[in-house]
Amino acid sequence: MRDEQLLRYSRHILLDEIGIEGQQRILSSRALIIGAGGLGSPVALYLGSAGVGHITVVDHDVVDLTNLQRQVAHNMASMGQPKVASIQSAIAAINPEVQVEIVQARADVALLDTLVGQADVVLDCCDNFATRQAINAACFEHRKPLVSGAAIRFDGQISVYDARDSSSPCYACIFSPATTFEETRCATMGVFAPLVGIIGSMQAAEALKLLSATGRSLAGRLLMLDGRSMEFSEVRIARQPDCPVCNARQ
Repeated sequence: MRDEQLLRYSRHILLDEIGIEGQQRILSSRALIIGAGGLGSPVALYLGSAGVGHITVVDHDVVDLTNLQRQVAHNMASMGQPKVASIQSAIAAINPEVQVEIVQARADVALLDTLVGQADVVLDCCDNFATRQAINAACFEHRKPLVSGAAIRFDGQISVYDARDSSSPCYACIFSPATTFEETRCATMGVFAPLVGIIGSMQAAEALKLLSATGRSLAGRLLMLDGRSMEFSEVRIARQPDCPVCNARQ
């Protein structure tokens, strides 16, 4: 690690739980972020500032005015730009050493099969159920840890699904792929602006813990936040023997 890096990451290095070895693991790691909006913004900025060596960001959308209420990686100058390009510029402004690969596309099965296999950690920051299921399936196929977050109105949730652990449940253990329901989107339901920052920052924290081999992850626990009262609740979750995803890939 160079002198400049020792200075830049000194506040991580001072932590006994991370130190030089943990920071070096972060520097040599690869993260895949699916979604460059409300959750993806703080995730990308914190992973970039922490020095994750290679970050791939996938999103098909462009920046519009309604995004700026909560998607803090974007600004007025980003209007009309692809969100992935805007996030790439935002990370570069903080930490130009980080390699940022951008993919302006929907995260379909074929794309995920390629990108998930290259990552050390995957962060689900998307906003639709089908994509979440596809991300989960790809992560368990390639045995990659998944940090999944969601936020709508005043309600947020986060968990880690770690395919490397034979006892860890997957996303489909809790939210069955066979479930049919009407999608709820921020565009129609609204979302409290700081909520995506809180959940996204927690996703970044879980990812950095995984990459640096620090602490205990949220695997096996679903953490939920009620933003109206700022109260957290936790549900213990176990791998389901009839899950069509993780048990089919044992």
